[in-house]
Amino acid sequence: MAIPNSFIMQLRQTADIQDVMSSYCSITRAGRNQKCLCPFHSEKTPSLVVYPDTQSFYCFGCGAGGDVITFIMKIENLDYVEAVRFLARRYNMEVPDGGGEDRAYRMRTRIYELNREAARFFHACLLSPAGREGLDYLTGRGLSEKTIRTYGLGFAPQGWDHLIHHLRSKGFTMDEMIAAAVVARSDRSGTARFYDQFRNRVMFPIIDLRGNVIAFGGRVMDDSRPKYLNSADTPVFKKSRNLFSLNLAKNQIEHRRLILAEGYMDVISIYQAGFHNVVATLGTALTEEQARLMAQYADDVVISYDSDAAGQKASERAIPLLSQAGITTRVLAMTGAKDPDEYIKKYGAARFKLLLEGANSPMDFELLKIKKEVDVNTEEGKLAYLRRGISVLARLKNPLEREIYAGKLAEETGVSKAAILDQAGGMARREERTAKKREWNEVQSGRALYQDRINPQKASHLKAAMAEEQVLIYLLRNPDSLEKTGDALSEEDFVTDFNRRVFTLLLQKGQETGAVDLSVLAGELNPEEMGKISGLLAKSREMDNSKQQLLDSIQVLKENREQLKPADLKDGGEEELKRFYEQQKQKKNRR
Repeated sequence: MAIPNSFIMQLRQTADIQDVMSSYCSITRAGRNQKCLCPFHSEKTPSLVVYPDTQSFYCFGCGAGGDVITFIMKIENLDYVEAVRFLARRYNMEVPDGGGEDRAYRMRTRIYELNREAARFFHACLLSPAGREGLDYLTGRGLSEKTIRTYGLGFAPQGWDHLIHHLRSKGFTMDEMIAAAVVARSDRSGTARFYDQFRNRVMFPIIDLRGNVIAFGGRVMDDSRPKYLNSADTPVFKKSRNLFSLNLAKNQIEHRRLILAEGYMDVISIYQAGFHNVVATLGTALTEEQARLMAQYADDVVISYDSDAAGQKASERAIPLLSQAGITTRVLAMTGAKDPDEYIKKYGAARFKLLLEGANSPMDFELLKIKKEVDVNTEEGKLAYLRRGISVLARLKNPLEREIYAGKLAEETGVSKAAILDQAGGMARREERTAKKREWNEVQSGRALYQDRINPQKASHLKAAMAEEQVLIYLLRNPDSLEKTGDALSEEDFVTDFNRRVFTLLLQKGQETGAVDLSVLAGELNPEEMGKISGLLAKSREMDNSKQQLLDSIQVLKENREQLKPADLKDGGEEELKRFYEQQKQKKNRR
């Protein structure tokens, strides 16, 4: 839908960017501005700056930036209209009807409603005779009636179209069911056939931070494959960006600590045992997005994956992702049970609490893993343990931590700590040189030079593109100069498509609203493009933004346009040829 510009301006004045961002990030003062760890990429030193004067943000690490609407679009994974509505609800503002519902927004709304109705259907089936097998399975796994209710667990009965009939009776269309990924389509016989995606499965609703049912996971009751089936990505669900049970854990996080489990039943068993700060990934290995999401709520994560080889390998992959997100990681050292669910049943919640408190550091986890794979009682095994241990040691950046674990390796192998530290230091220096060489090769090849995915034409027209950027910066900082600049400069004077489009938007929005700032661009540019403009503004604070700089930039663009190039003459006539030869003559005379 088209939201009036006047409302966008009012919303942006009401929704203070510091107030909004402080709900997601720990913001600290940095002179006139604020800074925080960027929630959009992994870092340990704050590189995101919040600028109260322009109500904008920019990350000098990953290039994310924009206004408060852009921030909500990125952090909540919403489109522009949804982000506006989200902020409006937060500040009790009513979004005016600009002339009809946006189609994408309408579809998302319908999918939320459909998923909620499907969850109710599955839960009702679980408590009916048709769901007896599913209920017996859940109670047999030790889940109480209260826990089943808390998680809204359900059952998808055997059959091809039970959910289809139910959703049709509630007014949902087949297109909406397919878009929500609860119904699938088959064309094998030459005619379209629709069927329930989940059949004969215990159902686990996946709920987002706002309480919306966004997807489902289903555990089969027989030997069918896959054992666990998860919803495909939909307009309201991206499995790589969500965590199961975070909606419950977010309000139960003590000391900013989370438990990361492997599956639905582990999470629910841990929760029922009294540890409510538990989450799980959704049928995939941990992703960077999920690690950054956890970093918004926790400084410390205990990985509680299964004790088998697959679980240990998953832990190994998760550790660097969590570390890059700025999270301190520990790993559960579980013996006597294959997973947390079984451990709690065998030994109880009190023992599981002790297990959590004694969880290993990543280094201890790595050394223990190596020790299980070699026989340290033999000289050959001890040497293999030492070599692999030193390799792990070389990855430690903290000198004190490296010193401590070098001492531990020395005790276990009988090799002097000094020798181990010398070997680890040499290995670390070699790896650093290799990384620098790789980076230099990137620069030499041109792959790292002037990389600009938003404005790829900049590399070929560097002088003109920089002049264009100066014009855009000046207009955003001095909107009262828009009309005069529009008279002096035309769209045709711009060489690069992206800068030309921004310039056109500024002229257009200035005429429509009488105001020019980031907020008028947010509805026209995508978040990455907003990041580009925010970056220009952020970096321009240390640059010359005078009126003379604007005039010089306009002159550069005018001269650039006047300079005919041989390629321009391909389809030109006699007049163009005369102009070109006249230019060449003038150049020769100036030498």
